[in-house]
Amino acid sequence: MTLTDPELQTSQHLAKAQVPRDAATLIVVRRDGGRPRILMGQRHAGHAFMPNKFVFPGGRLDAADCRVHPSRDLHPDVLGKLTQRMRSRPSAARARGLAIAALRETFEETGLLIGRRQPVEAPDLSGLVFFARAITPPGRTRRFDSRFFVCGAESVANLDNPHHDGSGELLTLTWFTLEETLGLDLPSITKDILARLRPHLDRGTLPSADGPVSFQYHRRMAWREETL
Repeated sequence: MTLTDPELQTSQHLAKAQVPRDAATLIVVRRDGGRPRILMGQRHAGHAFMPNKFVFPGGRLDAADCRVHPSRDLHPDVLGKLTQRMRSRPSAARARGLAIAALRETFEETGLLIGRRQPVEAPDLSGLVFFARAITPPGRTRRFDSRFFVCGAESVANLDNPHHDGSGELLTLTWFTLEETLGLDLPSITKDILARLRPHLDRGTLPSADGPVSFQYHRRMAWREETL
């Protein structure tokens, strides 16, 4: 089948106009053993975006996430950095929504409750640290403007007793040491973020709320980085 000129123009326009979708990811760090471990799962082979890759729990922002009222708010520095360089009109509600999305997606994919003891409770966001942001380059099957949060596993109410087995979005959910992640099939941005996280974990700490946030994106045929 051959596309007519109007159809071809529409197809090209849609490809160029693909806008990254807001998304949030959560890096949960467990420190109750000899070495820190991070929760990751493998994406299903049938997924159009990053099939078979090992990733952190996370997913797209839903409009309802921005309407959730937390029991405790994000740290002011975290809230401020999340509103920087927002592609839409900056708002505290959208910033909180991104944090809520990270918790919601983690619960859906792993059955773990973070910052609350029951699914119906308002979540406590005070333990989340905004660590990195990256926008998927053009030309991919999906594009996301992803915010990466970090929290300690001590914020998980049911660490060894998940409410369910997960949605099936992530397979083989496992707590990996940083050394073990080196042998996994990881997206390049995940490798980068783990490398940035290593100095903190080597010191036995988590990133601080007022620490720098790496913001990476593609522009004019080059991969760029800013610090928020």
